[in-house]
Amino acid sequence: MAETDAHRLRYLVNCSIMFTELPLLERPAAARDAGFDAVEFWWPWPEHPVPPEAEVDAFARSIEDAGVQLIGLNFFAGDLAGPDCGVLSIPARSAQFRDNIPVAIALGERLGVRAFNALYGNRIEGTDPPEQNAVGTDNLVLAAREAERIGATVLVEAVSGPKPYPLRTADDAVAVVRRVRAAGATNVGFLCDLFHLASNGDDLGAAIERHISDIAHVQIADAPGRGEPGSGALDLDRHLTDLAARGYAGWVGLEYKPTTAATVDSLGWLPRDRRGA
Repeated sequence: MAETDAHRLRYLVNCSIMFTELPLLERPAAARDAGFDAVEFWWPWPEHPVPPEAEVDAFARSIEDAGVQLIGLNFFAGDLAGPDCGVLSIPARSAQFRDNIPVAIALGERLGVRAFNALYGNRIEGTDPPEQNAVGTDNLVLAAREAERIGATVLVEAVSGPKPYPLRTADDAVAVVRRVRAAGATNVGFLCDLFHLASNGDDLGAAIERHISDIAHVQIADAPGRGEPGSGALDLDRHLTDLAARGYAGWVGLEYKPTTAATVDSLGWLPRDRRGA
């Protein structure tokens, strides 16, 4: 990328989708060796809202031993590689989300996590959308109040793909954010994932302009394909420059699927001196 306002932004690696050529607990150190000071993860236990304490401790130690900061962590969201896309708005799975909240927050407190991504969940046949929205709002308020205790923010994002996920545009996601704020939880924000929004046909420039005050975190991948910047047709530099020029000074999570066998070989677009915080 050329010299632009995007240079003011800080970049981190999502180690659930990058460095997957390595075992999960080796990825934080690999990110550090590639020049990054910070990482984010999806919930590392897709089948377990409350995983064994020994596994949680081993995960935390992998972050601590690597000397990187865990900036972002997903709440339990089910099997993202399979049928799931979050559980918090699904009445029959609401208890899983609620059981996960104290575990995720305790892990976040230990590691200094500042943002928890709360994937909304798919629409379920036989359940009215207003009922799912009410359950979703209640659970997001509960999660936000717990996150507030450690100074963290809860994130809501739009997602692309074939699953019946109801939040497809920036307007969709921000409507949920504002509904949760109206219910009394102010530490909730919009996760602006440029890949998902572009894949859904959203107007990125308009979305950024309209919702800049709601954006609490940014993630990127090129589109189509979800590869590294330069592998598709999305003008990421322009949109990141726009974000920075409008005052966004937060993190940009690299949440792409490298087109190379080794993740490090996909990072040539981002000079090493721009990878650290």
